[in-house]
Amino acid sequence: MSQGIGVVGLYVDDQDDALAFYVEKLGFRVHADVRNGAYRWLTVKHPEQPSFELGLFTPGPPVHDEATAQTLRAMVAKGAMPPLVLNVADCRAACERMRKLGVEFTQEPMERYGSVDAGFRDPAGNGWKMIQARVNSA
Repeated sequence: MSQGIGVVGLYVDDQDDALAFYVEKLGFRVHADVRNGAYRWLTVKHPEQPSFELGLFTPGPPVHDEATAQTLRAMVAKGAMPPLVLNVADCRAACERMRKLGVEFTQEPMERYGSVDAGFRDPAGNGWKMIQARVNSA
């Protein structure tokens, strides 16, 4: 019987840049940083989700041939990969804090569907939506 998803990976063009972004700007923590020759297994965890790892992987050998790696890097850089979602308690406050740390937003916080959301991208081009938890009126 499975116990759920443990790791979801992102393609990044530079693992060191990605690591700095996710740790210094988003507050994630390094979980694994293991090298096997040219291959590097690098994962981070959000402090409030210790059972879930976000893998920061570089397209290329031994997993991909060079043509496939180039295609993947181009798709990520164009923002063509599906966006990830970061849940926050206060979208506007989180946006302001992250902006001070150098995060560039692709969408300013806006109210819609009973919540507030904003958009940003990591250094490789992966898109993120930051969504404030809905306030339930009872």
